[in-house]
Amino acid sequence: MSPSSRAGGAVLAGVAVAGLGAFAWGALVERNRFTVRHELLPVLPRGARPLTVLHLSDMHMAPWQEEKQAFIRSLARYEPDLIVDTGDNLGHADGLIGVKEALEPFEGVAGVFVHGSNDFFGPMLKNPFGYFGGPSRRRGHRDPDLDTVALELFFEDELGWLDLNNHARAIEIRGTRIELYGTGDAHRGWDKLAALPGAIDEMRENVEWSAGTDEQVLGIGVTHAPYQRVLNSFVNQGADVIFAGHTHGGQVRIPGLPALVTNCDIPRDQAQGLSVWRTPRASAFLEVSAGLGTSIYAPVRFACPPEAVVLTLVAAEA
Repeated sequence: MSPSSRAGGAVLAGVAVAGLGAFAWGALVERNRFTVRHELLPVLPRGARPLTVLHLSDMHMAPWQEEKQAFIRSLARYEPDLIVDTGDNLGHADGLIGVKEALEPFEGVAGVFVHGSNDFFGPMLKNPFGYFGGPSRRRGHRDPDLDTVALELFFEDELGWLDLNNHARAIEIRGTRIELYGTGDAHRGWDKLAALPGAIDEMRENVEWSAGTDEQVLGIGVTHAPYQRVLNSFVNQGADVIFAGHTHGGQVRIPGLPALVTNCDIPRDQAQGLSVWRTPRASAFLEVSAGLGTSIYAPVRFACPPEAVVLTLVAAEA
């Protein structure tokens, strides 16, 4: 073998070793390297008391994922005033067992939720390179195979959370009036944006605010998949903050670069983290979580660890 051939073989071997090492890190370490991202948002009315919001997304929970469940339980130490869950909680037919274990400490804490498609459909084996061709598409008819009703009963009846799937609701927390509106999963076309203004108007007609609360209202939009049509609609309805998930932050990234894929039409540099979403009429803060899980058929993360997000909302003058 010539020296050049030996050198080429050594390079290929080095690349293979590096690739195996990166895969091992992503599959065995980083996908369980749970992190907490902290953000400060000056969006409350003048003089309002700070609020702590816990953003959870994309658990893709399987019953055996005890480390993930323990991490989520540990987030109770932040004593959130509001929990925003942006969907894809289930990752297995028995995933609700793990979801209940993870969220049990938050019973009685104000919360809202929307669904992702994986709250209806269990995971399937897919070609991961297919995401580079654009958002994934449905392949033929498939009946839901997860117990979405049981998940909703747990959220609403046991935790006391509000369903925002194409609904609008209003709550008061620590003297701040909050209007919340959400959509079904836009990735599946379940967002009913034409009905959103009517739902918001109906909510405003029926809400009775307590005396003495600030006259200003905080608007929060909640969706699973941050498609541009949904974000634009929320901003035009007066949202101050928008919460979303779905992207997994790209899940496998090159350090220092934006997400390689988003599985929707959001710009890649806004696929994770806090940014501002602008329309010609207005703008809102956009919070996109990289999520807490992965499909059980693609259990790898690289340069994109799973995250929960703790946001401190303060008065604008702060």
